[in-house]
Amino acid sequence: MKKTFTTVRMHSNGTLRKRLPDGVEKVVPVAPITPLNEAAIDAAAGSDPDNPPLTPEREAKLHPIPRVKTLRRALGLTQEEFAARYHIPLGTLRDWEQGRTQPDQPARAFLAVIARAPEEIATLLSK
Repeated sequence: MKKTFTTVRMHSNGTLRKRLPDGVEKVVPVAPITPLNEAAIDAAAGSDPDNPPLTPEREAKLHPIPRVKTLRRALGLTQEEFAARYHIPLGTLRDWEQGRTQPDQPARAFLAVIARAPEEIATLLSK
């Protein structure tokens, strides 16, 4: 089975251009998007089966992602690497990330400093 690919690029003036096999670019006609009012936006959002409205029952089932996990991932570190680099007990880090416990105020301050200057803090702690 032969697959066919179509390349479409947006030109600097906002028009879409389709590149034909012979290298010629052809303008792709695009119908303008009609702006929606608030009622139409709400109706469209409510009819989306993949994103039902947030009800109190659904909200109760949501679990926030701990910020420490987001910070660790942004630094590209495993739990073990993050714990070793910043001298945080691995079990404590896991408890924070899994939501079993929350960092206390000094730990939150330390995490905020790590977020602002991760390399400098790692260097200071390695001395």
